[in-house]
Amino acid sequence: MFLENFNYSILGTNKSDRIVFIHGLMAFSANWRKIASRLENDFQCLIYDQRGHGGSFKPETGYTPEIFAEDLYKITEELGWDKFHLVGHSMGGRNAMVFANLYPKKVRTLTIEDMGPDMDVNITDYYQRMLDSVPAPFNSKPQVKHFFDTEFFSKFKSKEPSPVLSLFLQANIEEKPDGVFDWRFSKHAILEIAREGHAKDRWAEVKSFQMPTLLIHGENSHVLSTETYQKMLAANSNITGVEIKSVGHWVHFEKYEEFVSVLRKFIDLHNA
Repeated sequence: MFLENFNYSILGTNKSDRIVFIHGLMAFSANWRKIASRLENDFQCLIYDQRGHGGSFKPETGYTPEIFAEDLYKITEELGWDKFHLVGHSMGGRNAMVFANLYPKKVRTLTIEDMGPDMDVNITDYYQRMLDSVPAPFNSKPQVKHFFDTEFFSKFKSKEPSPVLSLFLQANIEEKPDGVFDWRFSKHAILEIAREGHAKDRWAEVKSFQMPTLLIHGENSHVLSTETYQKMLAANSNITGVEIKSVGHWVHFEKYEEFVSVLRKFIDLHNA
């Protein structure tokens, strides 16, 4: 069974109204649990680790957005989920764009959180420098915390707000069976995903959406510029934009209550 390759959870029992959440680069399914737990009374929610991440399988190859989309198609077919609301953050947002283009009949509504369709052939260098600056594996959890509190930002100049990035990266370091603390994800996979995911632009996908689409933009985002956000809205009349003030790229982490409110209102509007 293909589903056996993935670490996943299903929250809620409303089988007539389902939501799939796709995490971003270097993240994992639990990053969505706070959001899904606030929606599970009214929806059935699927959260899962994408390939190369968390507890899911980590093959040497197969990290294009099309393959990620195919993974989700096979997962939902095996679960018997014929149609659902799709929510993706960052890299997960780009994979959601591709999925909605390839399998539009499965998507009731599409929500893209802070991700644009532009290509960026240099982006892998940024993540290479980020990961190379972290001397994983560590010998203990206190050693992890000490490094990020005192050394990380002198070694790596980030585009993201320092406290948010520090917490995000620390959450992605776990204790392994041999007692050391290392990345949850495959470092090789992360670099492949960054390269493959930005190798070409996805404007054709943006223009193709026929389903109601919500584009959530963090006002201070370092990933989705205001200019690109506006261009996406202009490219397709089926896209509704919401800009969340005083927040960066991780909207659902930094302002989770507002994120849930915006998402619920959007879905409710198109469920009527």
